[in-house]
Amino acid sequence: MRGSSMLIALAATVSASPALAAAGKPFFSLENTDFVVTLGFLVFIGILLYFKVPSLLGGLLDKRAEGIKAELDEARALRDEAQTLLAGYERKQKEVQEQSERIIAAAKQEAAEAAEQAKLDLKASIKRRLKAAEDQIASAEANAIRDVRNEAIRIAVAAATDVIAKNMTAADGNKLIDDAIGQVDAKLH
Repeated sequence: MRGSSMLIALAATVSASPALAAAGKPFFSLENTDFVVTLGFLVFIGILLYFKVPSLLGGLLDKRAEGIKAELDEARALRDEAQTLLAGYERKQKEVQEQSERIIAAAKQEAAEAAEQAKLDLKASIKRRLKAAEDQIASAEANAIRDVRNEAIRIAVAAATDVIAKNMTAADGNKLIDDAIGQVDAKLH
């Protein structure tokens, strides 16, 4: 096809020769610059055809086209791979987001349970402390009552000792001692 277009160009150049001739000189003369230019052009085209430049250019263009096609195929493959990686990363991001939401929910639940347990522990601690305080108060009351009784007994014994010492004779004292020993002996047996 390339060769035929060159032949058409050559035929058009030769057929248009009378219109291109220099003023007053025949076209096929070396003095006619149009003829010399046409002849040089034809020689140039002939040299290009002899050294197969059009087929070399066609081969280079075909190689370049194949290289571009290979680059496009590689670019498509890279794009597909990038889309696959992007989809994978988006899926992983979604999984991580869901996992973080589950962790946050679990942490909130644990915090709520820990707060509830802390309330229960605080109530139990307050209850224990109140019980300990009540026990201390009861013990203090018992000690106070015992101390009051002991003091009342001491005062009563002292008063009784004074009354007995003033009113009792030695014979009455010995009789009381014998009666007390008899009562103790009866209670023990």
